Amino acid sequence: MDPLSVHLQQIESVIQKGPYRDSWQSLAAHKTPAWFTAGKFGIFIHFGVYSVPAYRGEWYSRNMYDSTSDEYRYHIAHFGAHKDFGYKDFIPMFRAEKFDANQWAELFRKAGAKYVMPVAEHHDGFAMYDTAFNRWNAVNMGPKQDIVGALKNACAQQGLTFCSSTHRAEHYFFMNMGRTIDSDVNDERYADFYGPAVARPDLLGDKQGEATEDPYSEGPDEAYLQDWMVRTCELIDRYRPKALYFDWWIQNHAFKPYLKKIAAYYYNRAAEWGEEVVIHYKHEAFAPGTAVFDVERGALSGISPVPWQTDTAIGKRSWGFTNDNEFKSAEKIICDLVDIVSKNGNLLLNVGPRPDGTITEAETDVLLKIGAWLEKNGEGIYDTTCWRTYGEGETQISGGYFQDNAELAYTPRDFRFTYKNGVIYAYQMAPDGSDVKIRSLAKQKKRDLLIRSVRLLGDDAALHFKRTEEALVIPAAPRFRSDTPIGFAIELL
Repeated sequence: MDPLSVHLQQIESVIQKGPYRDSWQSLAAHKTPAWFTAGKFGIFIHFGVYSVPAYRGEWYSRNMYDSTSDEYRYHIAHFGAHKDFGYKDFIPMFRAEKFDANQWAELFRKAGAKYVMPVAEHHDGFAMYDTAFNRWNAVNMGPKQDIVGALKNACAQQGLTFCSSTHRAEHYFFMNMGRTIDSDVNDERYADFYGPAVARPDLLGDKQGEATEDPYSEGPDEAYLQDWMVRTCELIDRYRPKALYFDWWIQNHAFKPYLKKIAAYYYNRAAEWGEEVVIHYKHEAFAPGTAVFDVERGALSGISPVPWQTDTAIGKRSWGFTNDNEFKSAEKIICDLVDIVSKNGNLLLNVGPRPDGTITEAETDVLLKIGAWLEKNGEGIYDTTCWRTYGEGETQISGGYFQDNAELAYTPRDFRFTYKNGVIYAYQMAPDGSDVKIRSLAKQKKRDLLIRSVRLLGDDAALHFKRTEEALVIPAAPRFRSDTPIGFAIELL
């Protein structure tokens, strides 16, 4: 029996023997793990072959074959014709010679992150882990080491929860622009790398965006879906990630039966291991209550009744390393983190290391600044839940995808709230040193919350306060002036 058939039988066996079946009704019984809802902050890592050309982003592998794109022209100018130098030819240049998993994990711990999620395989089809189903992997080629495995071990040493993502689903069509020109994608010797590269008209060029967003459009064929499912389950078994993240397109109707099987397999395996795991998804790929939904480079405008996640990057232009990326400030990301947590969410923040395996100075600086802020203010972030309102003030975040690059002009009247164990945490988003006035905690004549004490996070001394019918007022103090949010712990009587 061929390896694919063996694994397909194994998947069915695990599903039949475990507590979860491949149905939404059964999967809805799965609970979001406590480590995830408590952790609030994780690190995403886009590290791969695409960091070698370092031009415009991690979609270089697709766009370099599109004759209408800047990447196409850049590729010819710097590397030559596509039939002579294709994407595969970047692999020997991707050496990761300075990669140190322990240094990465130590940095992520210092940043205050609680979980780490490397991309195990991006749309380009190059696996960053040891796999029996893809000879084009980092163990055999390029770095000649198991990047994902090294990170798993390093995370364990630093007390970080190891997770992983797979973007393999989109590989079905991702390299198909190579079919439209004279390129190495058409060379059958590399078919196992470039994949089906299915050149359906609706999946070519910019049209693929509309087609892959539409859940009713034609999906992959059965052979590809089976292969994708088996590869995903192999990743689960070999690395036992505590979270499994999927990119888009899996909301397409063709994926649904396979998603249910993967989820049942993963949840059943976790039950065998005695571990708590979670799946992250976009759009409407999973039924509500069966996994945790993710908003790419965006946010929610209000509190979600269930845990959720934002994934975004420090880099504004690209997830992977590029030579001209621009970066968000630590202050902006800290404000985003506070807003997300106040709405019952988590932040998964991406870094894009250089091809030699080093993390850029700009991203390192941002991470360390976030870590310093969390060291002082994390009490009101970690292991908290949302309060009865997420915040107050005039500055609001627009909900939805791809909304996160603008730096909002918060004012001293803007607050975000979290709650834990009888303490309300109020973060002033733009503290200016003046009297702090929290209107959501104004004195009520009936059914009022009684306040025992107020203190500034990072300082054990009790603060003077008074309550009026307009606000809870904390008198001005010089230490209330800051470029980042400050947090007040408001203990209830």
